[in-house]
Amino acid sequence: MVRICGVEIPDNKKIFISLTYIYGIGRTLSWKILKEAGIDPFILTKDLTPQQINKIKEIIEKNYKIEGELKREVISNIRRLKEIGCWRGIRHIKGLPVRGQTTRRNSRTVRGNVRRTTISGKRPPPAPK
Repeated sequence: MVRICGVEIPDNKKIFISLTYIYGIGRTLSWKILKEAGIDPFILTKDLTPQQINKIKEIIEKNYKIEGELKREVISNIRRLKEIGCWRGIRHIKGLPVRGQTTRRNSRTVRGNVRRTTISGKRPPPAPK
């Protein structure tokens, strides 16, 4: 497996897909990096030469925030929103959807799969005689 920026990327996939295993790099950014490096996006990762791998590493490290640095930035942004007490910060604190989604029916992703229904408070059926 090839190691780029501290992440093992799979050998048997096309390089434009393999780069998406790095946190902070999606398909669009992957294409952009490969175009800048002058590498065919459809070549398998195991077929890359060491020079091509180094070129990709240089471009990523020089131009983009990825992995730990990006995660730290996102966490600090959320912490700032919580500290200033804005609407989005309050929603983060309460564990509710932040971007305007409704919570009446579908907010399982953020709240967790907690079923708050009337069935849970129902009395059990009478036992047969």
